[in-house]
Amino acid sequence: MTEITSLREAVAHLVKDGDCVALEGFTHLIPSAAGHEIIRQARKDLYLVRMTPDLIYDQLIGSGCASRLRFSWGGNPGVGSLHRLRDAVERQWPQPLALEEHGHADMANAYVAGAANLPFSVLRGYQGSDLPTYNHNIRFMRCPFTDEELAVSPAIRPDVTVIHAQKADRRGNVLLWGILGVQKEAAMAAKRVIVTVEEIVDKLDAPPNACILPSAVVTAVCHEPGGAFPSYAHGYYVRDNRFYIAWDDIARDRDVFTAWVQRHIRDTADFQEFRQVLAQSKGAQA
Repeated sequence: MTEITSLREAVAHLVKDGDCVALEGFTHLIPSAAGHEIIRQARKDLYLVRMTPDLIYDQLIGSGCASRLRFSWGGNPGVGSLHRLRDAVERQWPQPLALEEHGHADMANAYVAGAANLPFSVLRGYQGSDLPTYNHNIRFMRCPFTDEELAVSPAIRPDVTVIHAQKADRRGNVLLWGILGVQKEAAMAAKRVIVTVEEIVDKLDAPPNACILPSAVVTAVCHEPGGAFPSYAHGYYVRDNRFYIAWDDIARDRDVFTAWVQRHIRDTADFQEFRQVLAQSKGAQA
């Protein structure tokens, strides 16, 4: 049965040191509030997985929460590099970070394989690519029916998948709409699922072609309005492009980054207080 609880309690009970954790979201509905709570609770040695790690993964990596990353693209979208990710890979600060890079289609198929309880994914891909030279988890096999060569890689089966969504009802069914990535597949592949939502309602009133995750696959629902900031939540608020630009300067310098995380995440009680402190910081700079 899905538990409706606070984000603090959900992370405390469901995210453990050393877990494989996927925080998925594409363009919008990025679970930033949950990422901050993982930092607050000082989780460590996490094996992070995400198709497109961006700012929240930069913060997790720079805060020393991660030792490994499986991904298919990483960056500050529309701005440039993730400086904390690069520092961890290039200079082992604050600790070494092992990388496992895949293609987008491979990552999506690996989630599907995990959701289907299969050991690996299969796709036509990587022809002419040098990724298999550097990632030995990308391999090839002969199809027993056509004799063609196909690429395979291990299924993704997170210990915990975390996503942000627009709504959940009081039974724990979750509604997402707008641009989606692999949230559904990542949730279905996981042992435990935390969903932060903009609101909890009596009825979902799902629009056509929306994605509904049944309560049977959701472990915890947490009411966290604004929890996708600085990304957007379709139908609720827009993307804060200024934050993405500002992050480039914050993340470039270790001391600036460390001070920012301490003030805005570790010294705040929750994501709502983070937003208040951030607003105060902007006011002081104006």
